[in-house]
Amino acid sequence: MKRGKPMIQKPKLLITGASGFTGEHACNHFSKCGYEIIAVTKSKEIESETIKTEHCDLIDKNGVYHLISKTNPDYLLHLAGINHVGNSWENPLLTLESNLLSTLYIIEATRKLNPSCKILIVGSTLQNEINQYTTLTHPYGLSKSLQVLVSRAWVNFYKMNIVIAKPTNLIGPGRSNGVNAIIAEKIVKMENDEIEKVLTINNLNTRIDFLDVRDVVVAYETLLANGVTGEEYEIFSGKENSLGELINIYRSLTPIDFKVETISNEEEKQSNIRQPIKLHSLGWSPKYTISTSVSDILNYHRLKNPQK
Repeated sequence: MKRGKPMIQKPKLLITGASGFTGEHACNHFSKCGYEIIAVTKSKEIESETIKTEHCDLIDKNGVYHLISKTNPDYLLHLAGINHVGNSWENPLLTLESNLLSTLYIIEATRKLNPSCKILIVGSTLQNEINQYTTLTHPYGLSKSLQVLVSRAWVNFYKMNIVIAKPTNLIGPGRSNGVNAIIAEKIVKMENDEIEKVLTINNLNTRIDFLDVRDVVVAYETLLANGVTGEEYEIFSGKENSLGELINIYRSLTPIDFKVETISNEEEKQSNIRQPIKLHSLGWSPKYTISTSVSDILNYHRLKNPQK
């Protein structure tokens, strides 16, 4: 009697914030990379035959303990939280709860119930090193700074296997509230004659490092596999584009002509462009160009809002 080949168990990856912009891309990417995906959302069901959904309010400590006990993941990608500077001014306590308390509950539950799990905490390039000389600029930055601070502390206190990612401004197709998505949505409405063909931009000279979300989830895969415990990894494209350059790309992709109105024309100096040196050393580099990303964003919104 022949015996079948032994089943190879897939590593189990728990992804919080799975219904968000990056979360949807992360679920799609990792499900193709040999992981068993557990997608954590507060209430939304992930529509997939291969991805299991777990519902959890991550600021409910008991709920988080139950989640970790039930799923027992090998890896954990923590994407959940509030990611909006403007909203953080309106509701700073909710921002701190969502970004700080959720992280504390996750890493403490993992420490007690599943200490071998490797955790990737996603911070932000808007976070600060907190000391007596730090000038904090908004509640969102404070929440991400504290999130990273407690993660580093749990590495030092309890030798937990935590790696920290600090991504730049993410773009790409999908449900985003970033400037690219706002511009693309307005251009599609102009194409459909739904709004006046006028685009208002704060400052065309503002320069931003844009990174495609599909590149960043590959970076997260790299860090879960090879990131060093306790290390922080900046994730940049290594290039900057002004909003004026961005608008010109959109102009080249649409048949309509539109007017651009600006609130400020103050000239901005090009900053010292940062390179993700530590990530490069692990073999990661971005693949998507800004033109490809913008084209995909525009086509996503065209499909979302087709001409009648």
